[in-house]
Amino acid sequence: MLPPRAVVKNTDRRRKAHARVAVSESQPQSTPLAPAAVSVVVPSYNHAPFIAQALRSICRQTLRPAELLVIDDGSSDGSPKIIARALQDYEGACELIVRANRGLAVTLNEGFARCGRGRYFAYLGSDDLWLPEFLAARVALLEARPRAVLAYGHAYSIDDAARIIDCTLDWARYVDGDARAMLLTTLAPLSPTIVYRRTALPERPWNEAARLEDYELYLRLSGAGEFAFDARVLSAWRQHDYNASQNLTMMLAERLTAQQRAAASLNLGALELARYQALARFRSAQEFMRQGRKLTALQLLLPNLRAAPSVTEAARLLAGLIMPQTILRRRKQRRRQQAGARYGLLPLDDAESGRLSFDDEKMAG
Repeated sequence: MLPPRAVVKNTDRRRKAHARVAVSESQPQSTPLAPAAVSVVVPSYNHAPFIAQALRSICRQTLRPAELLVIDDGSSDGSPKIIARALQDYEGACELIVRANRGLAVTLNEGFARCGRGRYFAYLGSDDLWLPEFLAARVALLEARPRAVLAYGHAYSIDDAARIIDCTLDWARYVDGDARAMLLTTLAPLSPTIVYRRTALPERPWNEAARLEDYELYLRLSGAGEFAFDARVLSAWRQHDYNASQNLTMMLAERLTAQQRAAASLNLGALELARYQALARFRSAQEFMRQGRKLTALQLLLPNLRAAPSVTEAARLLAGLIMPQTILRRRKQRRRQQAGARYGLLPLDDAESGRLSFDDEKMAG
């Protein structure tokens, strides 16, 4: 078992090295930014069934990260032991920090401060995946777009067994360039699709008082530069019962608060902000309806009906409210099956078996 505060390092990028474990208070290092290099952070918290899959997808990148930092944020499910073993097989500069729980935003800010080698920065949730060309494609796009503050794209949604159940390609109308209007309608990139330009980020990019920390950062960055969009699907976001996005009440409150905080930097007047906030409530009514919480959906819909983007969307929401929940569940299941049939398996080794693990004997030891 790892000590309460542990650091695991592997700094030999030329050959496979054995990781070592030591208790320390390792400090951020300042080094020149390497051209086309990307620093990668993995914030880990109680994702033992998925963390090996996430790390394996980083190992498979055609563009190796300049550095890989995994911070375990107080997991209680054995994740640190899995990560330490996995990093022993990583052929690059890597580090594992194990510490008490401080929350995602604090963890991301810590990771950003400690990683200084890359001109670009990305983080991968410990339950998400990158396809092999992800980093190479995003970095190439940012190299070609000097005004872009980040690069993003489409993503698959996958279940616990890494089966594709949805894809943003089928419904998200993402934009290239000025993303302010898109974000204010509450359509935002999924975090595993993003690589940031490091110089576009402030010293502590994520608001540690926010629970929807990415959305607020996107709003602030959208006023500073372009969002470079890549239409390919190069990431996978995992849906499970523990996703923060399942807490719709929290999601709505955080969206509204983030918009209010960013209003001045986006030059939003009071009336324009009110219109976007009414639209956010309408969008949340749609989400509550899909979750089967129809009374809450109706309560949100009635005072915000005029914010509906179209008569068609309003009619669909009203139809969903009167439709039996069993029919809605069957429709959702059918859409998932159709997505699986349309996109097949993830193009990663071992996807056919439903898991992307490191060597079974090592993981079990």
